[in-house]
Amino acid sequence: MHTKAFVFPKESDNSFVTLTAQLTKPLKAFTVCLHVYTDLTRDYSLFSYATRQQHNEILLFKGKTGVYSVSVGGADVFFKPPESSPAPMHFCVTWESTSGITELWVDGKPMVRRSMKRGYSLGTEASIVLGQEQDAFAGGFDKNQSLVGDIGDVNMWDYVLSPEEINTVYAGGTFSPNVLDWRALKYKTYGEVFVKRQLWP
Repeated sequence: MHTKAFVFPKESDNSFVTLTAQLTKPLKAFTVCLHVYTDLTRDYSLFSYATRQQHNEILLFKGKTGVYSVSVGGADVFFKPPESSPAPMHFCVTWESTSGITELWVDGKPMVRRSMKRGYSLGTEASIVLGQEQDAFAGGFDKNQSLVGDIGDVNMWDYVLSPEEINTVYAGGTFSPNVLDWRALKYKTYGEVFVKRQLWP
């Protein structure tokens, strides 16, 4: 999938991509990074990781007011990056159980840190979906929360990347992602989803 992206060309409740993660033990920390390009002004999901016990085990979600919510274990924190005209955007979300510290990085710049779910462990039997928000395990989709646009460079680690590492990822580098690796991605597409060349450098 190197230099490729998933393209969701229209609103739907049946177009999505499932990703298979390499997970053997509950997660005490994570970093998820991805590129997205959309001109949607309504709510939409960027990354949805559900378990049978918790549909919003990890969720990165954009609200129509320009506020991004990050969910871990069903709890939410909110970030409001500066507004920008439609352009490819790069996001990294980090969380670690020891302190509950949660970070959102937008285009290589950190938002003010938040904290949630201190001491929590993330479940491993996960349904990971791009393009839709899961309101049930591997389902419960709503077309009004679907992504219309491109998503790519989706990588996930079972630890928190350092600021220097996040900036390297933003610049196009990689650090051997050990949960989801875009360059060796195991995925399945459903509905109208296309794999095309990325529109960002």
